[in-house]
Amino acid sequence: KPGEQKHPKEPSSLQCMHLAVVACGDRLEETLIMLKSAVLFSSSRLCFHIFAEDSLKPEFEKKLKEWPSSYAKKFESNIYPITFSVGNAQEWKKLFKPCAAQRLFLPVILKDVDSLLYVDTDVLFLRPIDDIWHLLREFNSTQLAAMAPEHEIPKIGWYSRFARHPYYGSTGLNSGVMLMNLTRIRSTQFKNSLIPGGLTWEEMLYPLYQKYKNYITWGDQDLLNIIFYFNPECLYVFPCQWNYRPDHCMYGSNCRGAEDEGVSILHGNRGVYHDDKQPTFRALYEVIRDFPFEDNLFQSLYYPLQSKFLDTVHTLCGRIPQVFLKQIEKTMKKVYENRVIVYLGANHRY
Repeated sequence: KPGEQKHPKEPSSLQCMHLAVVACGDRLEETLIMLKSAVLFSSSRLCFHIFAEDSLKPEFEKKLKEWPSSYAKKFESNIYPITFSVGNAQEWKKLFKPCAAQRLFLPVILKDVDSLLYVDTDVLFLRPIDDIWHLLREFNSTQLAAMAPEHEIPKIGWYSRFARHPYYGSTGLNSGVMLMNLTRIRSTQFKNSLIPGGLTWEEMLYPLYQKYKNYITWGDQDLLNIIFYFNPECLYVFPCQWNYRPDHCMYGSNCRGAEDEGVSILHGNRGVYHDDKQPTFRALYEVIRDFPFEDNLFQSLYYPLQSKFLDTVHTLCGRIPQVFLKQIEKTMKKVYENRVIVYLGANHRY
């Protein structure tokens, strides 16, 4: 009955893969295309947690309602205002990109969520979220978050050349794709450079920002690098194909995992979906954007992608189309096989 349960969404949420994103400014379309890629390929139910400026909320609600019922039943969505639980809200808002620091507060805000995948708005899933979600099972007893390195090669990495603050490992971390066990984050005392003892996640954020604010360039990502520099045992590092950026191919191919397995999650940072600098990234974005939901995946997504890629072979990233296509091809075959099996199974009953 209504009102009897404290958290009405909890039963379905328990079977959910939780996906969080923070959208401000002109990121509405980008966010919707990211969510679309998640729904297109994933097989388990998704719970979207969208943190957005008030002006974007009605737009998100309207657009998500327009998705056909066959896809709408695969997810539920919650839209939240932008809020910062500690420190100065205006300061947090201005840190790096508008509202990006919101992601630091997810463990505090989503108190009923056990685990979560956070992604930037400029991310595209090229295989089911189920596959990255399963990495949670690989965490050892001290690990509570997973990210990929910022770069594979220290001599051309940003942190190794320019950072003026502590950072994780030899090349730092990129936080555009971050898998989190929120329950563990909430219950851990973190080592830090502020006091000799440990601090909780929430206690640590603002003092850490105050201490390093004159040295950080990439906002919340730098703060996460500082946190995991002091707490390396808390981090699970996943390979570059789970957060594949232009840096992995624009200086020559340097993500071995993507060469072997294909790109799993594409991260179009540097604005590459919207300019002509990396046409391979832009082609993927546009094909997923323009794909009519109910159409055949091979005809209306895979083949247009192949033909668009032919126009990008003159670029360094475009020389390795199989890296971008491998996982999509695999995923679509799986989706197709599942549908055929379901269809045949249904026919056999009569």
